[in-house]
Amino acid sequence: MLIMKSSTIKNKASKGIKIILFISLISLTLLFISKRGENKEALKYITQEVKRGDLLVTVTATGNLQALNQVDVGVEVSGTIEKIYVDYNQHVKKGQVLAKLDLSKFEAQVKRAEARLRAAQADLIKAKADFKLAQLHMQRLRNAYKLSHGKVPSKIELDEAEAKLRAAEAKVCATKAEIYEAKADLKYYKTELSKAIIYSPIDGIVLARHVEEGQTVAASFQTPILFTLAEDLKRMELHVDVDEADIGQVKVGQYATFTVDAYPDRIFSAKVREVRFAPKIVEGVVTYETILDVDNSDLSLRPGMTATAKIIVKHIKNALLVPNKAFRFVFPKTYQEKEEKKGLISIIIPHPPRRLSTEEKQKVQRGKKRKIWILRNGHPVQVLVTVGATDGIMTQVISGDIQPGTKVILDVVKSK
Repeated sequence: MLIMKSSTIKNKASKGIKIILFISLISLTLLFISKRGENKEALKYITQEVKRGDLLVTVTATGNLQALNQVDVGVEVSGTIEKIYVDYNQHVKKGQVLAKLDLSKFEAQVKRAEARLRAAQADLIKAKADFKLAQLHMQRLRNAYKLSHGKVPSKIELDEAEAKLRAAEAKVCATKAEIYEAKADLKYYKTELSKAIIYSPIDGIVLARHVEEGQTVAASFQTPILFTLAEDLKRMELHVDVDEADIGQVKVGQYATFTVDAYPDRIFSAKVREVRFAPKIVEGVVTYETILDVDNSDLSLRPGMTATAKIIVKHIKNALLVPNKAFRFVFPKTYQEKEEKKGLISIIIPHPPRRLSTEEKQKVQRGKKRKIWILRNGHPVQVLVTVGATDGIMTQVISGDIQPGTKVILDVVKSK
């Protein structure tokens, strides 16, 4: 009986040893396979260190450069262009003659008006003389009537003399009116003559010339434009359309930079001078025109150039900066599935990527909290951070388990 029990115990022990050996063999085999797989498909992390620096938050808008003061110079009278004195890009001074019409018609009108004035003045002299004679004749008749005690002259003669006196006085008044009219005509035609000579209203440069010598211009319904002048191109303004989603951040006095296609390697400076309230609606898109002052001392910029501006709406100094790419990074799906299916292998590999807890995920959903992967002691760890402003490339981190020098994971690649 004892012999049978001993034999049974030995068989059980032998069987247990075999099971242990079998499990160990499987474990070693799995370990070998996993290690071999790891060697073949080890992950290489592409990282970037967190750093401190200044963050510029900008609003981007496009528009066109314009002269600070652009003036269209026209002509108010009709006629033929006789002479043009300036051309494109020529600098002009205020009061400088730009062009003139054929003056013969206007000069003739002035001469006729002068002649009418002289004739009216001569008529006034004669009318005054006639009035004086009528006064003297009337005075003599009154004296005779008084001395003769009403016998001579007769009542009819006195009435006739009185009427002639009144007519002479009226002639003087009418002639004075003619003189006033002649003077007004003369002034009008002199003004017309002066309008036939076109002067520059500003100090500036000729942007455009719209007429040629010998061309006829008619000012019957609207003023024909002869020249377009710009005042001092060393100072210009940039008109940009800011999207309604960004306009709340744009304020007067903010600085900006902009580029133009003509100088792709140059960055120009500007400053916000005006943010207009009136909306511009094009195909349902609402924008607001914003005016920026531009220094163009070297005259490299020209009116009409298309510019892309970046208005600096926020400047954060010494911010903790993380690349935006880090917030977009996720582990490859194949790698995640592999981690989930490892089972026994997970015991052998002690450092799988740590993920956020349910509580941490809820925090992400509630506020400006984002999750990123960092490399800690050579192993990926997911952490929660509170973010602030971003410039589209880097994002400010306000709080979280990172510091300058922390390596954030941007991507992973398989290394064999």
